[in-house]
Amino acid sequence: MTAIELNGITRHYGGDVYGVRNVSLRIEEGEFMILLGPSGCGKSTTLRMIAGLEPVTDGSIRIAGRDVTALAPRMRNVAVVFQSYALYPHMTVRDNMRFGMKMRGTPASEQDRRIAEASDILGLNPYLDRRPSDLSGGQRQRVALGRAMVREPDVFLMDEPLSNLDAKLRAEMRQELVKLHRRLGRTTVFVTHDHVEAMTMGDRICIMKDGEIVQTGAPLEVYARPRNVFVARFLAMPPMNLVPGRLTRSAEGTRIEAGPIAGMLPAREAALFAHVPGEGVLIGLRAEDIRDTPRPNAVPVTGQVVTREALGTENVVGIDAGGTVLQARVDRDLLPELGTRLTLHADLSRMHLFDAASGETLLRANGHA
Repeated sequence: MTAIELNGITRHYGGDVYGVRNVSLRIEEGEFMILLGPSGCGKSTTLRMIAGLEPVTDGSIRIAGRDVTALAPRMRNVAVVFQSYALYPHMTVRDNMRFGMKMRGTPASEQDRRIAEASDILGLNPYLDRRPSDLSGGQRQRVALGRAMVREPDVFLMDEPLSNLDAKLRAEMRQELVKLHRRLGRTTVFVTHDHVEAMTMGDRICIMKDGEIVQTGAPLEVYARPRNVFVARFLAMPPMNLVPGRLTRSAEGTRIEAGPIAGMLPAREAALFAHVPGEGVLIGLRAEDIRDTPRPNAVPVTGQVVTREALGTENVVGIDAGGTVLQARVDRDLLPELGTRLTLHADLSRMHLFDAASGETLLRANGHA
């Protein structure tokens, strides 16, 4: 089984500087794991330690049950795909794919077989005799993938491989990588700072911050139940709306007051949050939970339009409601002029609650965020 086990791994550069601190994570055989986070969070350092390109200060790494912590990269049977492609500019596509196998002494007939198979899967046959300078960015990335594939590794490690591509190519390559993973079934670790890549590609997401793991889970699970404010805001665009507020309880029910958002909680949410303190909370609502049409459990919020983005399938509008700016996803036919007043509707049945001091999620009575 080609599972990867990270057991308390740390990368210490000296003094108070850590790249990664006490990270433990199990990546299952055949899983597509996303390491997600902002620049400097430790995700690339973690990947480089798995590859053997960065030493482990403390802890251990096991691949397929074998302790590889002290092994050289070539002994780990992993293949790395970098952001920069790292192709040899003077070699053809065929020779770029062949080079590593040649250095390892792979028989020429086996080299040809692997190149033919990878080229067929990746659609590289028309380009095998071209040099990297004659290829587009997407084609170069396919060559980098092909060079990794011909190694027939146990594990693929990908460090932001799509970040140099334009938006259209990125979307196409996301789909191609998912198809490739399903076809090959190899354990894959994919580093990115892009929440769209994380949500659309991964079996699981591991969100990192300041060299530590913040939350791990299936994409939709993490999106629906963020562990804290950092996860809630990072895993969405626009980020989740967060407003300081309070809950007051009476015989009539539970009332929420959070800046311009005020109203009675639906009975279900009042029961689920009955144990939550009334003071010192942040109310969180995603942009898609503030809409331009009335709906059950929603309260009206009126403000002045201060931002607007036309996305084609929908629009994102920001309103300033008494000093609180709220971002909402609205119908594509609604694109109000800046400065106009607009009433939106905040769905209280979709709200999240966070502790204002710590930023941690306040769990519902059923144990969910």
